[in-house]
Amino acid sequence: MAALYDFDTAIDRRGTWCIQWDGVADRFGVDGLLPFTISDMDFATAPEVLAALRARLDHGVFGYTTWQQDDFRSAVAHWYATRYGTEIDTGQLVYGPSVLSQLSQLLQMWTAEGDGVVVHTPTYDGFRKAITGLGRELRGVPVGDEEALVRELARPDAKVLVLCSPHNPTGRVWTGAELTRMAELAERYGVAVVSDEIHADFVHEGDVHVPWTQVAGEGRWALISSGSKAFNFPALTGSYGLIGDPADRAEFLRRMETAEGLASPAVLSLTAHIAAYREGGPWLDAVRAYVAGNLGYVAERLATGLPELGWEPPQAGYLAWIDLRAAGVDDAELQRVLVERERVAIMGGAVYGAPGFVRLNVGCPRAKVERGVEALIRAVGAAKSSPSGV
Repeated sequence: MAALYDFDTAIDRRGTWCIQWDGVADRFGVDGLLPFTISDMDFATAPEVLAALRARLDHGVFGYTTWQQDDFRSAVAHWYATRYGTEIDTGQLVYGPSVLSQLSQLLQMWTAEGDGVVVHTPTYDGFRKAITGLGRELRGVPVGDEEALVRELARPDAKVLVLCSPHNPTGRVWTGAELTRMAELAERYGVAVVSDEIHADFVHEGDVHVPWTQVAGEGRWALISSGSKAFNFPALTGSYGLIGDPADRAEFLRRMETAEGLASPAVLSLTAHIAAYREGGPWLDAVRAYVAGNLGYVAERLATGLPELGWEPPQAGYLAWIDLRAAGVDDAELQRVLVERERVAIMGGAVYGAPGFVRLNVGCPRAKVERGVEALIRAVGAAKSSPSGV
């Protein structure tokens, strides 16, 4: 029987104002590279989402819109109930144009210039830009290092823990026990928690995502997320959050609606979210399984081509975070070979504060993944033999 969804056929994204394909020169200095970069996928979104968008377009009127209606709220509640076995309080919902916009607003509410904001390292570069751009001090804690986490949270000027759950770029899925411990520590030291859970829907088989609402204590907290990552519609904008404290929630909405002038959300984003959360589950399961196959392929090729790495697929996401330090290559030389000889664009780990790593986006047809992995293996070999290598 033919597969219900086709993820093998490539969709040409060039000339569509696409950052990954059309904007590659902005980061790598050269046009025409095969990109494995920014965190979106090369797949069309779920057919159910497309059908809902077409129906909304056919209506033809795109006036000011409200997100505070039952269709949207109940769709989010349905998703959390069916996907995570979690009953959320829809009265805690808020809305924003993106998770980073929500993060920025929460940081402005809960911190002052110069305050410490704790994050796990390596760190998603969007976090770094948001935190430092507001004049806050980013305090990095290595993933899994509880002693360092306690030390940083205990500092008197530490005000917020920004949690990426699951973690980007490593793909780490936090256990319920780990999250409970973080909640206890944050409450003990009076540190608010912002849990970015935009990658939650891409947790792979064998692991389970635990929403922050299941572990949150009496302290300040916010869960921020969006269907845009899993269902691949970030260009529609739109995200939502859950904020525990009623006064904080009211202040967040006041700022968004008045100071930011964002009282009316993008109607197509609301439409896409509702369709995805009500009808898109089978498509998501299928694309996640396809991506898991891509990650398995990467592991298989690296096991033969670069066995010294001992690389294993991540617990979540479509981003292969690859530690190349055992291969003994110079980052700059590797990037030079990747760009000039192999004509591919792969994100270097230094972007996330981790030299010696690369982040390879495999949210794409298998044929593209094969080209990227083969290029990486050849480039590592060439960089090792180069006089400028290490």
